[in-house]
Amino acid sequence: MSELAFDSAVSLARKLRAKQISSVELLNFYFDRVDKFNGELNAVIWQIRDEAMEDAKRADAAIAAGEALGPLHGVPMTIKESYDVKGTPSTWGAPYLKGNFATRDALSVERLRGAGAVIFGKTNVPLMLSDFQSYNEIYGTTNNPYDVTKIPGGSSGGSAATLAAGMTGIDSGSDIGGSIRNPAHFCGVFGHKPTWNMLPPRGHATPGILSPSDLSVIGPLGRGAEDVEIATRVMAGPNEIESYGLKLELPEFEKRPGDLKVAVWRDDEMAPVDASVSARVDLVAEALRSEGAQLDYDARPDFTSEHTHFTYQSLLSATMACRVPEEQYQRNMEAANALDPNDESLDAVVRRSQVARFREWVGNNEKRTHIRWAWFKFFRDYDIVLMPIMARSAFPHDHRPFGERTITVNGQPQGYFQQVFWAGVPTNAYLPSTIVPTGLDDEGLPIGVQIVGPEYGDLTTLGVARLLEQQGFAFTPPAGY
Repeated sequence: MSELAFDSAVSLARKLRAKQISSVELLNFYFDRVDKFNGELNAVIWQIRDEAMEDAKRADAAIAAGEALGPLHGVPMTIKESYDVKGTPSTWGAPYLKGNFATRDALSVERLRGAGAVIFGKTNVPLMLSDFQSYNEIYGTTNNPYDVTKIPGGSSGGSAATLAAGMTGIDSGSDIGGSIRNPAHFCGVFGHKPTWNMLPPRGHATPGILSPSDLSVIGPLGRGAEDVEIATRVMAGPNEIESYGLKLELPEFEKRPGDLKVAVWRDDEMAPVDASVSARVDLVAEALRSEGAQLDYDARPDFTSEHTHFTYQSLLSATMACRVPEEQYQRNMEAANALDPNDESLDAVVRRSQVARFREWVGNNEKRTHIRWAWFKFFRDYDIVLMPIMARSAFPHDHRPFGERTITVNGQPQGYFQQVFWAGVPTNAYLPSTIVPTGLDDEGLPIGVQIVGPEYGDLTTLGVARLLEQQGFAFTPPAGY
């Protein structure tokens, strides 16, 4: 059964329907792999084995009875710790939430279960989902399966590491600053950040919160492009209130590769990337060109990189500040008040945005709306944009205070959070983005490339990912697993 470890969820579902394996057998297979490998990875941090086994037995019974089956029927899966799964902790890695156990499933969890998925565990996160790494006081540090001295990404690092190590069939994470996309990049799997609020986030929040968080989305990670497409379709659609008047009908991806117009954004002075990363963007672009796609390395929407980044950082900082305790908010206020009124640096923008008045937030939101319309115009002429998601492959664990951390890019130190630029380009405008793996670098570490499309063009970015997977841009298992 070892060949099943790195099978896609779609392939596993097919084998389950064909009765080549049972859900119970597959679940036990994953239990064995978690027991064998999770000790060194610390990616799966909570399990509900007994409940999952009962679900697996029911899944097998439904297959035996010839019942109608969902697209993930019988496939065991894990999910990010921050989702509500009844009876499990949803702490977001924060000690003050250690006693927070979900009393019901998140809406997305209900939909995944409705599609037949068998949820058996939860995966690790950083404190309040706010880091490129995945460690916290409650659960400890998650390691990268390709090199345990390196980070798996964050905040869905546990999700990506679990998938890469073949310990689950599929997983689902969340993303506000690259938290699906950078772990997918660092761990060599596929990940999809959907159009904002297309996958309703009810049940992915700290206690008492029902409002969707600005910029933030939930979305799947998988070892295959079709896996993340199917999971996106399963979780997508209006919530209970919105469904009274709204229905989601995404445009299908029907273009041939030769009909694609592709913009290529391989690097940027706002956040320079390592030569090894820009080379992978080129590699993906040339693969599409070889199939007839038209490439344009100069095409950009009608705004500057600095403008979109400052706008994103302003909105991101305001949103993230809503998660901090009152004492931290007061410290943020003191820091903002101490700034020189003439300081317009990015650091000053961030500090002011953490305590922004509503008038100031509305101003930044208006800037964002202009950027969205600029993208809308841009995507009349182009189907997708290819770009990096991070400056380099996985780097060593670094638990120092944020202000002391740097990342080495092309041999030079770079600010730790400077690279959030690449996550922010699509996030700021609510655009969908899919990460496709491109293989390993000279250190044996994965590198992913970001495919960005228009709002509600999710099936386009996912469809291009499927085309690229067929060309060999696929998951490469880590050695030793």
